Amino acid sequence: MTAADTKAAGPPLSAADTPEGGTVHKSRPAGTGRPKRKKGALLPYLLILPAIVALAAVYAYPLVKTVIMSFQDMGRRELWTGESPPWVGFDQFTNILGDAEFWHVTLRTVVFMAVCVVATMAIGLLVSLLMMRLSTWVRLTLTTALIAAWSMPLLVASSIFRWLADSDYGLVNTIIAKFAGDDWLGHNWFLDPLQGFAVIAALVIWGAIPFVVITLYAALTQVPGELTEAAQLDGASAFGVFRFVTWPVIKPVFIMVTTLSVIWDFNVFGQIWLLRGNKPEPDYETLGLYSFSKAFTSTSFSQGTAIALVTVLMLSGVAVYYLRQLMKTGEVE
Repeated sequence: MTAADTKAAGPPLSAADTPEGGTVHKSRPAGTGRPKRKKGALLPYLLILPAIVALAAVYAYPLVKTVIMSFQDMGRRELWTGESPPWVGFDQFTNILGDAEFWHVTLRTVVFMAVCVVATMAIGLLVSLLMMRLSTWVRLTLTTALIAAWSMPLLVASSIFRWLADSDYGLVNTIIAKFAGDDWLGHNWFLDPLQGFAVIAALVIWGAIPFVVITLYAALTQVPGELTEAAQLDGASAFGVFRFVTWPVIKPVFIMVTTLSVIWDFNVFGQIWLLRGNKPEPDYETLGLYSFSKAFTSTSFSQGTAIALVTVLMLSGVAVYYLRQLMKTGEVE
């Protein structure tokens, strides 16, 4: 480098003149302030676009139609003639919320859901803990049986439970009669709604247990073995190990499965419909069946859709809670 070049470049920078105590930063070339978007950045969105369109076509239109119909008064005449039903505003909701039968059905639905969810989660947790102590081949056999029960169509499962509780040829009556006397032969379980709902709850719980057991077992396999051994060496009981070591690990999964069970059991329809021979009595109506009955039996379609919309609003809080727990689990992971 010649003297002329040094003079043109100017005097050298001192440590005080340079930023951060002497470190000279090279200026970024013009036009490179932001990183360029990669060419394949839109590919994931394009791949899920068909699924989004399909979901919108299947769910969005019926939901919008339900909301619109709930503010109208659509009857059999409008359905057959295609005439535009008159708008009635919030009259459908006022009639529903002011009807004592609606609240009675709602209470019945909540109680039925609570019983099913508590029993499902309790049995599912106990079976999943049992699977941790089984040998490999026994555990695989039990898992296969659970998956087979889970994959059984609802129609087939309902037919089996109808045969089990049949008043003339039911296996349940035959077994009870051997211990309690012949008075149980010919006993009709569905004459008393409490006994009838016990049979329906058994079907719902039986169908939900496989999912709960397999999911909770997967969560139990993530519990660190060294923590369990350390707690046992410190003298912790089996309940203490579960409470302070196992439960904190599986708690997020347990809460999510419980939330899903609440949503599913609140919307039970097919089990009651099939066990009652497609003609459920008013004492067996939950909100789903009550909405169906109002819409198609009483031909008050707008009132039925209004009841369905109220049910969706009731479950929206549970759905939001489920999504929050799902997001929290993702953040922890």
